Amino acid sequence: MKTIVIDFLYLDLNTCERCLGTDQVLENVIADIAPALINKDYTITLRKTKIDSVERAFQYHFVSSPTILVNGIDILGEVKENLCESCGDICGTETLCRVFEYEGNFYNEPPYGLLKEGILKAINGTMNREKKSMYQIPGNIMNFIAKN
Repeated sequence: MKTIVIDFLYLDLNTCERCLGTDQVLENVIADIAPALINKDYTITLRKTKIDSVERAFQYHFVSSPTILVNGIDILGEVKENLCESCGDICGTETLCRVFEYEGNFYNEPPYGLLKEGILKAINGTMNREKKSMYQIPGNIMNFIAKN
């Protein structure tokens, strides 16, 4: 069996609408594609990780919330952000969270098609792995962690 490790990295799964929405879409995609992958001798491991410390942010090179990695590859495309009111309410300061571009439109939660395509491309080896540069925690993430 080949193992597919899906890491869902987030700041908050209680209040943040983007993280909650992403979690739901991800669960739906996995439920839909799992039977076909199991038939091809794959097993899926989903790990949900709250980024609640500087150490955890460094461990995952966390740059924006939410992030989904498949076998270590960020499948959500280039990091683009805008103001996230729910995270701002949590920590009492303006917080930027990820937005997702898919088929020429921007979304606060990744569309089903974006996640499904990203997971399958990562599994098939057709998604480019970005070169890792020197990691520095974005100030935005530092502020959120410090306030929680």
